[in-house]
Amino acid sequence: MSDNEKNFLQIVDLKKGYGAGETRQEVLRGMNFSVAKGEICVLLGPSGSGKSTLLNIIGGIDNADGGYISIGGDKLQDMSEKRLTQYRRKHLGYVFQLYNLIGNLNVKENIETGAYLSDAPLDIDELLHTLGLYEHRYKLPNQLSGGQQQRVSIGRAIVKNPDILLCDEPTGALDYATSKEILKLIEDINQKYGNTVVMVTHNEAIRGMADHVVKLRDGQVRSNERNDRKISAADLEW
Repeated sequence: MSDNEKNFLQIVDLKKGYGAGETRQEVLRGMNFSVAKGEICVLLGPSGSGKSTLLNIIGGIDNADGGYISIGGDKLQDMSEKRLTQYRRKHLGYVFQLYNLIGNLNVKENIETGAYLSDAPLDIDELLHTLGLYEHRYKLPNQLSGGQQQRVSIGRAIVKNPDILLCDEPTGALDYATSKEILKLIEDINQKYGNTVVMVTHNEAIRGMADHVVKLRDGQVRSNERNDRKISAADLEW
């Protein structure tokens, strides 16, 4: 792996705060780490550790106060608003804890809304098979279980074939068995399409499936390590 691939996603001295004066709260306090191309990186930490704020800055949804993020050698802060919009559309997929599906569109149509954002989308029928949703492709979201709706959400994010798949507590609203199914799906997609996965969670057990684990607390990196004992998502227990 080249140095560029090893440092595909770089977070350098990243800082972010909200408010002013005595009420100002520093959320990110000089965060530093890199994520290699194609790996699964899990960001672990309790509420208030800065996980979601960091994910929003990587996703171009929020801006940093200091430091920078670089993806494939391009610094987000150097991008114009137009270029940043193109970057989000073409290079990022976002999976939320809440599914945010369009209620009057069926499964296939919801996924197609992601395909429209890409110049080279994945084959939708093949993706539906990968997601285990092909037989449900004409159902509306309210006809699906929570796990199936999250699969649709993942499909909408991944159909663009983004460089980076950002997952913000993707199993937070799901039961144990369904959570493991969704984690296995994310793992399968990473292996099949080679997308870099950055997943935020407070669940320590999920670290087992990661190539790379970053623990956050109070807006700082507390540990940054490779996982030498990676196991399949299907074998996770908590």
